[in-house]
Amino acid sequence: MRSIHPYRKYLCTALLAALPLTGFAAESDDDDEEIPFDEAFIFFELNNTDGDLGIHAKIDGDEWRRLTMEDPNERRMMKVFVTGRLRRQGVTEFFFESAEPTFDELDPQVFFKRFPEGTYEVEGLSLDGEELESETEVTHLIPAQPEPTVNGMPYVTDCDEGELPVFGADEDVVLAWDPVTLSHPTLGRTNEPITVVNYEVVVEIDDTPYNVSAILPPDVTEFEVPEEILGLSDEIKYEILVREESYNQTAVESCFEVESEEDED
Repeated sequence: MRSIHPYRKYLCTALLAALPLTGFAAESDDDDEEIPFDEAFIFFELNNTDGDLGIHAKIDGDEWRRLTMEDPNERRMMKVFVTGRLRRQGVTEFFFESAEPTFDELDPQVFFKRFPEGTYEVEGLSLDGEELESETEVTHLIPAQPEPTVNGMPYVTDCDEGELPVFGADEDVVLAWDPVTLSHPTLGRTNEPITVVNYEVVVEIDDTPYNVSAILPPDVTEFEVPEEILGLSDEIKYEILVREESYNQTAVESCFEVESEEDED
């Protein structure tokens, strides 16, 4: 299945800036000579539909010309130098997503061993030569997958096989799911209680820029698809994503069909 539109990483960036810095905020050392970043997040994303895991990070703060990241064993996992004209300007915001090989290419146990739980350190050097440093806690608590329904019908796990739910062009279409309360049943630290900070819904038309998205609080577990989106295509793709307080997140993807008025006649 093709992954959801890559614009979602920008939603992620905006959401990180908007969330309260509680539970997964960057922490700094007490050393007065070191300036903490405004934000320093390192977290995992599971696409439960495609069966792949990746590591993401978002760093923001004073302008810098060098950035490094270290794992809990003080092993460097990234070093970025800014050169040329950009070095004189400096960088303030930095976001990346790792490659996300499928489980048959990279076993989840190997992935988690590669990125162990613990305190990760982010260090930088400002344009003025001052040291920047923050710490962030990374866990292997991966949320269980949401199990969405479409107007009460179970979601389809593979849009390329089997029959899709079909709705009339004038029908209301509501995506719904039960609250996610536990970590994933088979990956990471399994079946442990988690605290969900929000859900995200993305609805889009494949191979077009047309989409709608929403960040929902943890007590809201349904979303009505706008009729403006339903009228754009006979196949609608959607993603439901759940985030826990360390910002680890799990997504499922599916789709449904919309009959045009001509088809209904």
